[in-house]
Amino acid sequence: MQTVRFSATGDNLIHSPIYKQAKRRAAGTEGYSFDYCYEHIAPFYAQQDVNWINQETLCTDELEPSTYPCFSTPGDCARALYRVGVRVFSLSNNHTYDKGASGIAATLRFWDSMPEDVVTTGLWKGESDYGRIPMQTVNGVTIAYLSYTEHTNGIPQSKAMTANIIYTSQTDVIEQQVRSARQLADFVVVGVHWGVENSHTVVDGQRALAQSLADWGADLIVGTHPHVLQNAQWLTAADGRKVFTAYSLGNFISTQAKPDQLVGALLTVKLEKTTEPDGSVRCAVRDPRLWPTVTHYDAGKSNVRTYLLQDYTAALAQAHGVRNDYPDFSLEWIRAVAQKNIDPEFLQLT
Repeated sequence: MQTVRFSATGDNLIHSPIYKQAKRRAAGTEGYSFDYCYEHIAPFYAQQDVNWINQETLCTDELEPSTYPCFSTPGDCARALYRVGVRVFSLSNNHTYDKGASGIAATLRFWDSMPEDVVTTGLWKGESDYGRIPMQTVNGVTIAYLSYTEHTNGIPQSKAMTANIIYTSQTDVIEQQVRSARQLADFVVVGVHWGVENSHTVVDGQRALAQSLADWGADLIVGTHPHVLQNAQWLTAADGRKVFTAYSLGNFISTQAKPDQLVGALLTVKLEKTTEPDGSVRCAVRDPRLWPTVTHYDAGKSNVRTYLLQDYTAALAQAHGVRNDYPDFSLEWIRAVAQKNIDPEFLQLT
């Protein structure tokens, strides 16, 4: 049996307090130091074979940093994630078109400059590129990665853009890609940026698309965008496969101001490939777990960093900057949010 320990991470949402902090932490040198943001998650990532993330903001070495509503993030942020073990970056979300054609061109150049073991998915260089399925092989297991988004905040694709996302409404294109990936890989992982922002409720459109993705050949569906946790479930595909869907992992890091937006989750699964004596191969997703995370910042949204809930303390919760407006924020409150929104069979609190 060949096994891949796989993790998926929600929205890496880089607001100005985070990149300004990174600039200060670079201590007068060129560039930005984002390592502080992620250092508490590094041991968790080190236990996995593959770490996937939704890179919510454009990363470039060319554009000036900017914050909401049109984001641009220094490339050093992605390099920091690389150093802690992230290798798969999903680039399809509602902020992909934030900086127009220049943003697309700059982010393509940035990702081309990253080490060869980095995999990106979600940006395609026109319809002629739709047949290209991003893949990697780990421990003898081949994984295909696809990503889609519901919308791009009303910013349309322009003819000047050298790459584009695929919208969830383009179901004919998605079906073709997922079916193609099914033929090429042992496992098909699909990221979907969908759902209602700041809502813990999974809507019918999410459930319907998840079932279609399962039927077309997805093995694992990773949902992002709502900025808060949503539940997960097993689906049964048309061919009988069990397909795991996490509807929203929430934020990984941000300086959003509502308590629910500061509680996310890391998803782990085991991807198991078994070759039988007769040469037939069976592949299965096993043991899904959702590990709650907390984005912590001090007063004034300073010293932003993310912790696993199991490593977070009551003292940290008491010192959280969000308590200025939400005094009920506490370790017990965080736990309750996770327990309310994630089924106990998937929730990993310790």
